[in-house]
Amino acid sequence: MTYAFEEQYRKPPFDDLLQIYQHTFADNFPLTALTDYISGKNISYGDMARRIARLHLFFEQAGVLPGDKIALLGRNTPNWVITFMATITYGAVIVPVLNDFNPADAQHIINHSDAVMLFVSDGIFPSLNFDEMPQLNAVISLDTRTVIAERPPVSNESRRVPTTHKSIVTNLTRNFRKRYPKGFAPTDIAYRHFDSSSVCVINYTSGTTGFSKGVMLTLENLRGNVVFGIRSKLHYQNSRVLSFLPLAHAYGCAFDMLVPLAVGSHITLLGKTPTPMLLLKALRQVRPSLIICVPLILEKIYRKVVVPMITKKPIRWVLALPYVEKAVYSIIRNKLVEAFGGAFEEVIVGGAPLNSEVEDFLIRIRFPMTVGFGMTECGPLISYSPWRRFEPGSAGRTLAGIMEARILHDTSLPLHNGHPQGEILVRGMNVMKGYYKNPEATEAAIDSDGWLHTGDMGWLSEPDERTIHIRGRYKTMILSANGQNIYPEEIEAKLSNMPYVNECLVIERNGHLVALCHPDEDQVTRDGLDSQGLKDAMQANLAGLNAIVAPYEHVQEIEIMSEEFEKTPKRSIRRFLYK
Repeated sequence: MTYAFEEQYRKPPFDDLLQIYQHTFADNFPLTALTDYISGKNISYGDMARRIARLHLFFEQAGVLPGDKIALLGRNTPNWVITFMATITYGAVIVPVLNDFNPADAQHIINHSDAVMLFVSDGIFPSLNFDEMPQLNAVISLDTRTVIAERPPVSNESRRVPTTHKSIVTNLTRNFRKRYPKGFAPTDIAYRHFDSSSVCVINYTSGTTGFSKGVMLTLENLRGNVVFGIRSKLHYQNSRVLSFLPLAHAYGCAFDMLVPLAVGSHITLLGKTPTPMLLLKALRQVRPSLIICVPLILEKIYRKVVVPMITKKPIRWVLALPYVEKAVYSIIRNKLVEAFGGAFEEVIVGGAPLNSEVEDFLIRIRFPMTVGFGMTECGPLISYSPWRRFEPGSAGRTLAGIMEARILHDTSLPLHNGHPQGEILVRGMNVMKGYYKNPEATEAAIDSDGWLHTGDMGWLSEPDERTIHIRGRYKTMILSANGQNIYPEEIEAKLSNMPYVNECLVIERNGHLVALCHPDEDQVTRDGLDSQGLKDAMQANLAGLNAIVAPYEHVQEIEIMSEEFEKTPKRSIRRFLYK
């Protein structure tokens, strides 16, 4: 099926993803492309393109063929970005592995993907067992670009590997100078054309249900996301990006790397775990033009910056006065905007549901925030609305000319304001080719008409049925004893806003709902609560919660958890561990 891209985005270079990068790297040759936040070192677009060309030469001499799999495991660094871009522009398939995966899972992904080469951070490689990854020909250090493990080369008609990988690296500078005797110039940037249906990324999911599948994304899937980002002006030449979400995840990869590099943005790579204190410091220093965020990070900054302000008695009194609250909201908004760097157009929240109370407050003070919807299987974007046109409580509008959505009506659910509810199905340019070596899972996910079953339950709103509203995951939905469908995420959103709650999870146990709750230890310490005082506070929360949820959503007890919940790298709770 053909989708109605605007005509200008069907013409060169926009009709070919790799041509977009060829033109952009040449046009922005002297501009800064990448900055390592930790070291402060800058890399220009020209130097990045030169390093990509060196890797192309290395792949060529090492016998890597288009379509071969290259695994990539490490934190966000300039070398991570360069390796990713070198692989896809060479025609090979990149397999990003989240550095938060445990070694056994990482090795399973590397083996399952049939990767012939691994680029890995020095600090991670010692935890892996090279002997247990027999298909790997070589392991390259992301930090030093040296060969840290390899197998003897095997020559045959299809590959003709001439020498060891270490020898290739040793002679790479000399051979590169032979290839480019006059130096590397913008006119030397030239990327081959590959069919748009060619797989260029296998992205393994890290979902909350415990199952990891290799999502095959094509050049066309990435083009849909990248051209939408260009068309929407999410990034632009010299715009500033602070990359703190893992680039190995589709969300950060698309909108903190692929789109910025397609337009000449300046990306600063945090390279560290984004704790609220570190992130606020980096945001002030980098002053990004656009912020890509997951709900947990936004909610923690909200609690750190906003909640202490609005809970002070003088502020509470002022907010109760008519005609004054707008002035106070303006002050709070300005303080929050400044905390995020003060120079951004908007904050785009995605990856998980945003707490409804946080969303309501941010909208009330007109904080420039919007919510998008996506999944790895769409590389990732499905829906988005700019913050000025964002419909509160929604997940944005399906991407015009790129994606479409419909509801698989669940007749057991009541209509929502006249709209049928059920599983959200999507179709379009961004939908994956399938799951790698898993035709059964592919057939279960994508029906014969090309509709991808997202597993999210919700409805579409007027006027054109393009705005998506999500209630919760189909797999987490609980069926009550009297046949009511319960979405635990809706109950959790209410409990999360109550005193002393850091994070929570609602599960079914023996036919009753139980809330597992990890307390806000800072607030507990600040208020001097002992264990009994905390239990009493949670009992008060339980009474307050059951007063505002439907009778069939009543929670029987709150169980206090001493440790934070296990999470995926994008900071979603691994729900399957707590059933």
